[in-house]
Amino acid sequence: MYRQSLCGAAKKDQEGGEEKKSGQKKKVRELKVLDSKTAQNLSIFLGSFRMPYEEIKNVILEVNEAVLTESMVQNLIKQMPEAEQLKMLSELKDEYSDLAESEQFGVVISSVSCLRPRLNAILFKLQFNEQVENIKPEIVSVTAACEEVRKSQSFSQLLELILLLGNYMNAGSRNGGAFGFNISFLCKLRDTKSSDQKLTLLHFLAEQCEQLYSEVLKFTDDFIHVEKASRVSAENLQKNLDQMRKQISDVQRDVENFPAATDEKDKFVEKMTNFVKEAQEQYDKLRMMHSNMENLFKELGQYFLFDPKKISIEEFFLDLHNFRNMFLQAMKENQKRRETEEKMRRAKLAKEKAEKERLEKQQKREQLIDMNAEGDETGVMDSLLEALQSGAAFRRKRGPRQANRKAGCAVTSLLASELTKDEALSAVPRKMAKNELAADGGVHDEAMEMISRSS
Repeated sequence: MYRQSLCGAAKKDQEGGEEKKSGQKKKVRELKVLDSKTAQNLSIFLGSFRMPYEEIKNVILEVNEAVLTESMVQNLIKQMPEAEQLKMLSELKDEYSDLAESEQFGVVISSVSCLRPRLNAILFKLQFNEQVENIKPEIVSVTAACEEVRKSQSFSQLLELILLLGNYMNAGSRNGGAFGFNISFLCKLRDTKSSDQKLTLLHFLAEQCEQLYSEVLKFTDDFIHVEKASRVSAENLQKNLDQMRKQISDVQRDVENFPAATDEKDKFVEKMTNFVKEAQEQYDKLRMMHSNMENLFKELGQYFLFDPKKISIEEFFLDLHNFRNMFLQAMKENQKRRETEEKMRRAKLAKEKAEKERLEKQQKREQLIDMNAEGDETGVMDSLLEALQSGAAFRRKRGPRQANRKAGCAVTSLLASELTKDEALSAVPRKMAKNELAADGGVHDEAMEMISRSS
């Protein structure tokens, strides 16, 4: 019973504490100036930093770039209450402890003079080097590409060949005898095809350059910055430079009209004055480089006879970049075609050689079969060797061999009988032997002749 009462008392005290705590939170979260959505977004933003509000304020006053980041300043500008709301919050200093967290931050930050122009200037300072690194390479790429195209001797020779080829093809027509052509025509060379639709005029041009004018092929190596220049928009480049000039001018005006600092930690005017001076010098260099780039492009227009106002930098260098890629592709296709033709030629020669060898072997086999024909003994030994190697000799009919074997046996028997007669003749008088031998001489000669034929 005693234990149960203790539990009940503890439970009651806990419920009372929760009610008291929830009542305090409810009192703190009451919004007096900001709407719920603005307060929620600002609270989420402040929760990501976990910095005291006074420290955030001091970082802004000092323009402390070690803490301030581009993302942080962008979010501050985006989530910051309007000037009228900040003014209303600044009047609630005495009720600070009763305000919501987002409104407490508004009270602290409202003491910073010219807050929004200050944040915009700080953001521009943090982004300035990145802007320079985006603009400068584009100007350098276009400038270098203009000089590469203008000074490339191999490209000039290629244009001469294209003009000569075009005049030859258009001889006798109203387009013949031209003194030049539009640079955009380069990408149309592959539109003219052969009668079998397998080759284009660009393939023919590339093959002629490879065979007769190899120095022209160097133009593909001369165009180092053409691809980068083809991705540069002159319009966007001009807009970025104009925007940079305007931002520098705005910051300079704000610094000149900035009110006197009321806080010793406020270093905005000091740091921004030095920044504006450095930024103006950087901008002047970029503007000079951009002006030089535009002059070089105008000179290209005069050299290649096109209007720089009608053909943009992006279009001009994109045509050159595409033509370079098409030319290299045509060279690869020509090489592949030559390799295919060479393989076909070798296959044809191999086929013809094999057919010739097959006919020769067939003729030799036919000669071997007919080697006993009357009056045809030419190449008998060669045919015999060939027949032995190929096995054709073992496929012959056995009739002639058996006849020859019988003839050989007959010759052997004849020789044996002759030898027997010689032994018998040794016992008769010499005169009788000579007569017999003379009589049998014809038989001996006939036997030798048979032996010779059989061998």
